Amino acid sequence: MGAAAATAIAAGLLVAAPGTTNAAVDSVPSGIRTISSGWTIPWGLSWLPDGSALLTERDSFKVFRLTRSGDKTEIGTVPNVETTGGEGGLLGIAVSPDWDSDHHIYLMHSASRDNRIVRMTYDGSSLGDYTALVTGIKKNRYHNGGRIKFGPDGYLYATTGDAQSAGLAQDKNSLNGKILRMTTDGEPAPGNPFGTLVYSLGHRNPQGLTWDPDGRLWEAEFGSSKYDELNLIEPGKNYGWPVCEGECSTSGMTNPKRQWPVSEASPSAVTYADGAIYMAALRGQRLWRIPVDGSHAGDPKAYYVNDYGRLRTVEKVPGSNALWLSTTNADNNGRQPDGADKVFQVDLG
Repeated sequence: MGAAAATAIAAGLLVAAPGTTNAAVDSVPSGIRTISSGWTIPWGLSWLPDGSALLTERDSFKVFRLTRSGDKTEIGTVPNVETTGGEGGLLGIAVSPDWDSDHHIYLMHSASRDNRIVRMTYDGSSLGDYTALVTGIKKNRYHNGGRIKFGPDGYLYATTGDAQSAGLAQDKNSLNGKILRMTTDGEPAPGNPFGTLVYSLGHRNPQGLTWDPDGRLWEAEFGSSKYDELNLIEPGKNYGWPVCEGECSTSGMTNPKRQWPVSEASPSAVTYADGAIYMAALRGQRLWRIPVDGSHAGDPKAYYVNDYGRLRTVEKVPGSNALWLSTTNADNNGRQPDGADKVFQVDLG
């Protein structure tokens, strides 16, 4: 195992291959319990080396630390964040793989004129040193993307929406409707297919990123009125939007590995665990498990259908055969009061 992959596994971004330190593959959800309640639109989640997690709240612009035992501590408010009155605000968060030495965390948020990716320091007690790395990502009320994660190669990946201007997704010179790949200073990562930040294009509103043990990148995104998608991402590939929604036969477009009617999914986060991709569904109000074998995605199975409302974020718990799963029932579509959201632990067995 390479150093980058080992770092990603330690950060909870990858699951070790069979025969390493994780539990056997092909387990399924076997139980669920509440870790923490009283949240208002928790959006991003990233693990610290000590096994606790940092979570963002979209509309309060606050970041919290949450321990495995459920202790919740506010660590600060991110400056320059503005809501869009829809899906924008404080979105994804990614802890540096080298946090023990650099104390850096990365965030994606909406600002007064754009969506942006920023770096801050978290010294274990408070946030500071706000630095904008990537600016000028167009924002709109909806379709802001927002997920950021470090890949097994040590580079930072980010999803951007089309900002309700579908043509931007096909424009290689635009940062919108893309998956971006960058260094920790916000520069294009070496090997990017166009020499820019753009890693893949043709995305409508992608919000899910995860890697399997062999380093393949999987992505989930919202469709319009027909199909949501689970895609296997390769550099430079075009995933179709707005020419295609779901599978199509148009030359040059890459079809999804799986698709769902929007009423059954509307997916946000995805994570890999024990032989499967887990996908949190908002409108579908369920957790999808999609077994994967190499580049093949098998038959999906739904769990917790309509039991817990709108499911936003799911992440594999590092060092444990379990997931953390959060709701956003207090958002505009959930229409629940502030404080209605929860973070659950889903045990796999």
